[in-house]
Amino acid sequence: MDAILVLEDGRSFTGRSFGAPGERQGEVVFNTGMTGYQEVLTDPSYSGQLVVMTAPHIGNTGVNDFDPESFKPQVAGFIVRAYSEGYSSWRARSSFSQILREHNIVAITDVDTRALTRHIRSAGAMRGIVSTVDLDVARLTAKARAASPMEGLDLTRLVTCDEAYHWAEGSGEFTPRDWSSESGVTVAAPARFHVVAYDFGLKRTILRRLVDQGCKVTVVPGTTSAEETLAMQPDGVFYSNGPGDPAATVYAFETLKQLLGRVPVFGICLGHQLMGLAVGGRTFKLPFGHHGINHPVRHLPSGRVEITSQNHGFAVDPDSLPADVEITHINLNDQTVEGLRCRNLPAFSVQYHPEAGPGPHDATYLFDEFTRLMQEARR
Repeated sequence: MDAILVLEDGRSFTGRSFGAPGERQGEVVFNTGMTGYQEVLTDPSYSGQLVVMTAPHIGNTGVNDFDPESFKPQVAGFIVRAYSEGYSSWRARSSFSQILREHNIVAITDVDTRALTRHIRSAGAMRGIVSTVDLDVARLTAKARAASPMEGLDLTRLVTCDEAYHWAEGSGEFTPRDWSSESGVTVAAPARFHVVAYDFGLKRTILRRLVDQGCKVTVVPGTTSAEETLAMQPDGVFYSNGPGDPAATVYAFETLKQLLGRVPVFGICLGHQLMGLAVGGRTFKLPFGHHGINHPVRHLPSGRVEITSQNHGFAVDPDSLPADVEITHINLNDQTVEGLRCRNLPAFSVQYHPEAGPGPHDATYLFDEFTRLMQEARR
């Protein structure tokens, strides 16, 4: 034993370090995905969190240059049951532990993640600390309790871009011949629409899906004003995913209030929560959040069930929404709001990640809906 995880309630889990040495604190959450650990590692929505993977074997496909959702790992720390240093994949360029050490991410293996997940499921997500330099449970418990809770934290400023930029890469096909190309992705056909995408922790796959739809994408920092955005004359505005408490990101939903009704808007994850706040609703903290690639969601207008990818710890309060806002999707595990649309404005949002396609591509129609709204706005 040379590493330990300690929760704020004093519960501890020992293990072995396989990342960088050090000590990191954050909110401890579990992810139920059977795969996709590199996407999880690099998803900015996990900023400030210690992620527990419920799948027992992690690392056996290494890491590659195609799957990162941002330019670097974003998690506060990583916790697994059994790490595999050996890996096998034609796309892999290094082991998982190597990228963790390169980016100073503390990680721990040989943890009883089943017991840990069951504890979080019962007690709720809580603050914790992973350490390879201090193994004293009492001291670490005190440090965990002194850490800032997720409620009230605006973490989007830590992960947003510094300045605006253009994105032009589409999804492409991940075949062996892409390995020798410069990026492994394709450039889409000429753009039909101009979309301004607010970066609150934006995932690259979302940008690729927008380009696939024939969009010229301008990514802007999360603090960009409505006036600056409208001056770019966009056909539509996209509000991205991101970390932290949506209610603390006041500037973001106040800007959205000014954009609604003036340009079509599509929001995902944090963008969905900000939409709920912008139309007059409230958000609340979930007990342990939704993190994984196998969450069932019902599309209420059609009755269709979608298998979705999710990563969020807050939700929109359905009782707080005004009458001119329609709930379009619900989570079948706990009945929380997963989608909404404005009845009288070209604006809608979903809590889950339709770009991810965790096996099926059940939710890609939402990008078609966004382009439809932009086309109608031109008439």
